[in-house]
Amino acid sequence: MLVDCSSLPARTSLCTWLSLQTTKMSSVKHLVYAVIQFLRQQSRVDTYTSDEQESLEVAVQCLETVFQISSEDTHLATPLPLEEMFKNNIYKSNKPSLCEDPEKAVQLKDEGNNHMKEENYGAAVECYNQAVQLAPNNAVYYCNRAAAYSKLGKFSEAIKDCETAISIEPSYSKAHGRMGLALSALNKYEQAITSYRKALDLEPENDTYKSNLKTAQQKLREISSPTGSAYGFDMASLINNPAFVSMAASLMQNPQVQQLMSGMMSDAVGGPAAGVGGLTDLSSLIQAGQQFAQQIQQQNPELVEQLRNHVRSRSFSGSAEEHS
Repeated sequence: MLVDCSSLPARTSLCTWLSLQTTKMSSVKHLVYAVIQFLRQQSRVDTYTSDEQESLEVAVQCLETVFQISSEDTHLATPLPLEEMFKNNIYKSNKPSLCEDPEKAVQLKDEGNNHMKEENYGAAVECYNQAVQLAPNNAVYYCNRAAAYSKLGKFSEAIKDCETAISIEPSYSKAHGRMGLALSALNKYEQAITSYRKALDLEPENDTYKSNLKTAQQKLREISSPTGSAYGFDMASLINNPAFVSMAASLMQNPQVQQLMSGMMSDAVGGPAAGVGGLTDLSSLIQAGQQFAQQIQQQNPELVEQLRNHVRSRSFSGSAEEHS
């Protein structure tokens, strides 16, 4: 049955009522979509247990079912993530005199960059916080704050800021690159590789992205390979290092080391302890290895320090990157 809207009083017009309800439902869907995106983001945070993450996923599924929303409904996305909108609203409610001030935001960003150069990362975060409040749609401020968070070891916060920056400006290569750094720091090398590749797609000639991508791929191979080193370096590269070979040769000239190695070889080829308590016994082999390591530490501590420095040198580059 069709209803003629023109025959109804203005205040009770069915068409007007339906229009209002449609608008209201649309607003609700926008809100629910923002909530779903927030919950999805939270479900990927490492601080939650697997059961808690699963509960968040269930909550997402329930909301999608009730409100008939899917991840493909990107037209429902809000300009800012739900958490950022909430922070902005609370901040403005508590400080009603504060309003958007792009020029002041630029000054605060520059102050934050200066703090970064001075390695005063906590102060840098505070400056970027204020810049974000004054210009919440500027991707640079989130990306710079992500760099400061990474320096403070707050990698999850850095990833969130990079995601926000990318949601504002998807082609922001630096945000993709910095997210790769934060993901790598959390040993999430597969995701880091994806971020680095995206950064390189946007900025193909960037040597830092190329180097970080190569390092992340190497790290992924090391943890995936059964022969990968647990200490972050491969013995082959050390054996081919002239400095290492020289140090090892010098160490082997030490009479105590020669005596220890002679004893180990005697056991290995069937000395009196072989097959009983010698190197055919796994515990004895481990003990002999520990003794050899202790001998190296005592006779040539410089060699041990060289090995440690070798591990440290394999860390990711990008610490000296410029800030926008």
